[in-house]
Amino acid sequence: MPTTNKKKQKKGRDTAVQGTNDSSVVSKVSAAAQGYFQDVFLQHFVCKVARRAPLINRGYYVRWRAVDHCVRRFLHITENCPKRQILSLGAGFDSVYFRLHAAEALDRAVVFEVDFPDVSRRKAALINSNNTLREMLDPHLPSLTGPVFVSSGQYRLLGVDVREESQVEEALGAAGLDWAAPTLILSEVVLTYMETQWSDAVIRWASKHLPQSLFVMYEQIHPHDPFGRIMQDHFLKLNSTLHALQLYPDTAAQRRRFLGKGWEQCVCLDMNDFYLGLVSEEERRRVESLEPFDEYEEWHQKCSHYFILTASQGSLMAQVLLEPVPVSPVSSFCPSWSSTALSVQTVPVCMEGLGMASTLVSPGQVLLTGGSSRGGRGPVSWILLRGQEGWRSVGVEPSVDLGVRLYHTATSLPGGGIVVYGGRSSPLNPTRGLFRVMLDPGGPPDPPDSEDRETVKLNVEQVVCTGDPPPPRWRHTATAVSCKGKDFLFVFGGKNESEAVLGDGYFLCLNKQHWTEVPVEGAAPEARHSHSTCSYQGGVVVFGGLDRRGVPLGDTAVLRPTDRGFSWERIEVQPPPVPRYSHSAHVIGEKLVVVGGVWLHSDGVPGVVMINLTTRSSVEFSLDTTSVPWPLMLHSFCSELTDSEEPELLLIGGGGNCFSFGTHFNPQPVTVDLRPVLG
Repeated sequence: MPTTNKKKQKKGRDTAVQGTNDSSVVSKVSAAAQGYFQDVFLQHFVCKVARRAPLINRGYYVRWRAVDHCVRRFLHITENCPKRQILSLGAGFDSVYFRLHAAEALDRAVVFEVDFPDVSRRKAALINSNNTLREMLDPHLPSLTGPVFVSSGQYRLLGVDVREESQVEEALGAAGLDWAAPTLILSEVVLTYMETQWSDAVIRWASKHLPQSLFVMYEQIHPHDPFGRIMQDHFLKLNSTLHALQLYPDTAAQRRRFLGKGWEQCVCLDMNDFYLGLVSEEERRRVESLEPFDEYEEWHQKCSHYFILTASQGSLMAQVLLEPVPVSPVSSFCPSWSSTALSVQTVPVCMEGLGMASTLVSPGQVLLTGGSSRGGRGPVSWILLRGQEGWRSVGVEPSVDLGVRLYHTATSLPGGGIVVYGGRSSPLNPTRGLFRVMLDPGGPPDPPDSEDRETVKLNVEQVVCTGDPPPPRWRHTATAVSCKGKDFLFVFGGKNESEAVLGDGYFLCLNKQHWTEVPVEGAAPEARHSHSTCSYQGGVVVFGGLDRRGVPLGDTAVLRPTDRGFSWERIEVQPPPVPRYSHSAHVIGEKLVVVGGVWLHSDGVPGVVMINLTTRSSVEFSLDTTSVPWPLMLHSFCSELTDSEEPELLLIGGGGNCFSFGTHFNPQPVTVDLRPVLG
């Protein structure tokens, strides 16, 4: 009986893995339909074309681009060889043969595809029932028996379990594979679904039997950070466990894996390095202009959790290896980690949202506006109140609808009140208007004795400003500054529907409600969005963000008041902080405390970097999240430095749409104890 159950479980897992092929080909068709790459044959393998989200289209584009890059290099290097072949393991409904055949790129080449018999049988039926595909086969060759479902002059489709080494070897030999010919082996998210002993055996088998070959693999890495945990949970729910992640959690481990299994050379890049290092800037601009897009955090995290690997056997194949990236945004920075980890504790309040704005109204009072949550986007405002029994949330009733807005700013003003500015409802619709809000003078209510919902009234007034206003924007910053006895709101950076990044700065004179020009000396920091600014000595300190190329920044600059206006000064920090964006920041004395965000570095996730603005030094602190029962994702979140006896950060909201793995929200606020670094 136990043996029977094991067989049933194995069959169930195999069926689930086969199901990933169906989902993958639909996503590939979507990306091709939107112009990310050219492939008119994929559509013949789906019943209906479905449009995926831009984030998924980009993800499948970079996968397609990486594999195609390796295929093209292989065909170029072997163009003078009398024979060459492509062996695709777990090929699914891939269309590489038809695409290359149509491009007349298969001169003296044969494509072999191996997959589960059920998958190959379905693919063969689709090919035979479709005139376009069937006409690209050689009809004069006799059909081979056994597990060969399609046999043509340059294409053989085999139905064999890749784990069955002897069967694969026998079937390939019978189908005409030349073991001595230059061979490209493709494996796109295939081996990781096998138990590691089997995937290791496949890698070792290929190095043993194909002496002149190149192995190309695309798979996942980094299972232990928040994104990696969500990624693993997704595949577990699909009954498709990612086995290889445990023994081979990063690119270095994957490289050691291949070198230890008989391969002579190996290069492994995560997809951020591939996209930024081996895809031309012109091609990146083309791709990034195809659809409205504002999921940068999820895009970079997805790319950091997948890799493309090439391993070679034989002197000829060494020429086909991926080129090492000359200047990697990952490897050029190394976190200066402290041995101290900062404690993170959950706050027992139900509060979630992405793209919200927060501001500290008074000690123990935090106003939150906008954002999106599981209930969708809406003009929702909340107040978090701190009492003797801890934090609680209170609903807000605004006198004027603030509208739907994400990635906006809420800035406390020196004379009281809060300015809400900018944001968007979608990547094509910036939210216009500037609002001044005040809490009801009556103050927040006492905790209710019943289940009645407590609310606070919010007085909202749309401010009509004179002068030339900034272009609409989101992912910007808005900070209170002062110069020559006057208070200003300084708006810097951001992006909008027509500009991928903005580098301008605007001053709103608060007492006159007038957008005015103020003399600013020195070179301004480069254009950016998703950065941070903090009030500092009458001016602002700017840190991080994403630049025009979509690469994180790690620079620090200060806008200082002068006799004439303001002046920019760049602060050279040593060691340089690892570039990041979508973080938050606070100034405490002469220290800039930068929290969370997204970086492209492979070593962990951002915690807190402490930058001393006087000594111009920095230290990275990791976060101890062992008491947080969910994956804590610190981007698209808010943070406030609460005014209490103990220095403490309150982090609210955050999370993201994790590629095709579902949307994740931090369900409760958390606190970070800063005493170890400020004491």
